[in-house]
Amino acid sequence: MVRTKDPAIRSLLIDRAAQLLAAREPVTLRSLVAGTGVSTMAVYTYFGSMDGLWTAMRQEGFTRLAARLATVAPTRDPVRDLAALGAAYLANAMAGPDLYRVMFDAGFELEDAAAADETLHHLVRAVERATAAGRFRDGTDPLELATQSWIIGHGLASLVATGPLPEQALAQGVPLLTALFTGAGDDPGRCRRSVEHGWRL
Repeated sequence: MVRTKDPAIRSLLIDRAAQLLAAREPVTLRSLVAGTGVSTMAVYTYFGSMDGLWTAMRQEGFTRLAARLATVAPTRDPVRDLAALGAAYLANAMAGPDLYRVMFDAGFELEDAAAADETLHHLVRAVERATAAGRFRDGTDPLELATQSWIIGHGLASLVATGPLPEQALAQGVPLLTALFTGAGDDPGRCRRSVEHGWRL
């Protein structure tokens, strides 16, 4: 009889590994299962190997990010939606800073790179909508502007969720995104209002 794998155990081991990394403790089979109530064999059952665990951790980070971004429902204001997606990115990083650190460790392959890429395409689609609505000038490159928005969010996340700056620094997202979107052609006053509306962490 084949036993069904319990996704709760998989998540437990992933979170445990991220916590060990945050505490600068070695991630070994024994330290990974200590206090969890599962055996070391669970690592092989769920991940195949320790390398498989790291791969799963990266993928899980993007899976959780995708789920967070999916909660941002499109509105009639696509610029507000872009800012809201940035805020959701930050909220995801703040909720799981340990796992966030691992997401961008390119030393391990992703299980599904296309699924990870889809997180960026949430922003691409919002840029396309903003351009179609006349908020951004014709000819705006959706991928380029979405990437620039991502860079702002990632920079803030790295400096606040996993770095030295206080949480109050997240407010810098408003002027940074306003400057970016105004540069893409949006009206400064209208842009600021949209970004402030969307950037509600």
